[in-house]
Amino acid sequence: MRRERPKNLDLATVKFPITATASILHRVSGIIVFIALAIFLTLLNYSLTSEADFSRVVGYFDNFLIEFVMWGSLTGLAYHAVFGVRHMIQDLGVWEEMDSASLSAKVGFVITAVLSVLAGILVW
Repeated sequence: MRRERPKNLDLATVKFPITATASILHRVSGIIVFIALAIFLTLLNYSLTSEADFSRVVGYFDNFLIEFVMWGSLTGLAYHAVFGVRHMIQDLGVWEEMDSASLSAKVGFVITAVLSVLAGILVW
């Protein structure tokens, strides 16, 4: 006899474990860091061209939107670094059980929040 399994196609109601959320956000932060790297290298290139271009690039950072992008980029970099170290430690065989992996994800979120606040202080 074929048994019907329940089907839930509404992804908004699916509850991911914290470890899955951490893993997905690690990938998203990698994309953010990749895009931010292109922006920062472009700004560095312009700032090294001449003194006038350097002054123009420095003037960009008076804009709130640019400061917000800078803060978001630094937060993405911090998240990616913290959870990258967490993933490397897990590759060594530590924190592989669900309880310890959940705890390490929570600790990683706290460390990232602290680094995000520090980045905000640095930018603003």
